[in-house]
Amino acid sequence: MAAQLARLPDAELEVMQALWSLGEYPAHTADIAARLNRDWKAPTLLKLLSRLEERGFVRGEKAGRVNLYTPLVEREAYVEEESRSFLERLHGGSLSSLVAALCPDTR
Repeated sequence: MAAQLARLPDAELEVMQALWSLGEYPAHTADIAARLNRDWKAPTLLKLLSRLEERGFVRGEKAGRVNLYTPLVEREAYVEEESRSFLERLHGGSLSSLVAALCPDTR
């Protein structure tokens, strides 16, 4: 990956996961809201989508009175970057350290 993706706060990541799960774009705000596990009010969701647009993760467009969104970052690219960053931050890039942490001795 050429450019490093910014790590998303949990709330924004939840919105991206809902958007990615739709699969057809552009997606209506109501469709995104229906995929969320939270009952956020419309202004909260719109603010999160606005932040994602500012960060370059989504493209927003108006169609009359409706807001539509398209992801600009693929889920796989974000997961790959987050995984690489996690491995580097917590295990100094050592895969064996990660595996050891996941499978501690059971003696």
